Amino acid sequence: MFDQLRADAIHAYDRIIGLDLREVALDGSLHKAPCGGEGTGINPTDRANLGWKWSIAVDANGIPIGWAIDGANRNELKLLGPTLDDVARVGLLVDIETLHLDRGYDYAKTRRHLASFGLDDLNIQHREPKGATERRPLELGLRWVVEGTNSWLSNYGQLRRNTDRRTRHRHAQLCFVTMLLVTAKLIDWRNRWSPDSRPNR
Repeated sequence: MFDQLRADAIHAYDRIIGLDLREVALDGSLHKAPCGGEGTGINPTDRANLGWKWSIAVDANGIPIGWAIDGANRNELKLLGPTLDDVARVGLLVDIETLHLDRGYDYAKTRRHLASFGLDDLNIQHREPKGATERRPLELGLRWVVEGTNSWLSNYGQLRRNTDRRTRHRHAQLCFVTMLLVTAKLIDWRNRWSPDSRPNR
């Protein structure tokens, strides 16, 4: 049911406003899972407390188009394939032109893996060479879009500190919150020409 809810919301957004898949960004986000359960693991950034992680792909305007979830100890490179599989499941993978990734994905193996998905126009932030003494300025490119989406999703308490013990429940919550995000965007779009955007009473 929640997968259908999410699919309907994304379809409505694409039909009314239009997904911008010329530039897609992908990144992960770590969160607490104090009750443990399946799909959780030791969070290396949170004093070894239990946590979970999502890896999410968003269009150029920050609309989530696919994700994968697992324990906080799961390497993001391992979630790259499942995330793109989810994007393919909703029929959007073939429309991606450029994929933006952070330096954690800067490996030849990653590029080969992405090529198997038909993605060869990549913008990956480069890792500093070993022994480099001169630091280059950080170039975010369009990755800031996915960071904004991760921040917005983290505003929902049950995503930020999840007490469910099953992966399917966390997935359902991401579907539901994505529907809320898209619905808010559609309402803003409806009101774009209104001189007074306050609700009618």
